[in-house]
Amino acid sequence: QVQLVESGGRTVHAGESLRLSCVISGPKISVNTMRWYRQAPGKQRELVATLLSDDRTFYEDFVKGRFTISRGHDMSFLQMDSLTPEDTARYYCNAEVREFSGYRTAWGQGTQVTVSA
Repeated sequence: QVQLVESGGRTVHAGESLRLSCVISGPKISVNTMRWYRQAPGKQRELVATLLSDDRTFYEDFVKGRFTISRGHDMSFLQMDSLTPEDTARYYCNAEVREFSGYRTAWGQGTQVTVSA
C-alpha cells in the first residue's frame, strides 16, 4: 500500500523559512493531485496548497505569496517563507494515488512546524 512520510518540520523564528518534504512510497501506477494541509491546536485541518497533475497550483489566501508547492519524482515539497507564529501547526501531505487496485487518497502522519515570535 502507498505510504506518505513528511519531514522538515522544526521550530523557527518569525520571518525564517522552512522546506517540508513528503516521500511517497509503495506500489502505484501514478501520483496525481498533491496537497498540503495543516492543523493548529484546537482548530480544524485546513487546506494550504494544491498541485494538480498538469502543474497548476492553488494556494489559500493566508499563504499566497509566501508558500510554494512543488513536486519531484514520488515527492512533494512545500517551501514556506516569511513564516509567522500563525503558521504554527502540524503539516500533512496528501496525494491522490492510482494504485493497481484503484484510486485512493493517501495521507501522511504530519510534521510539526512551530514559529516563535
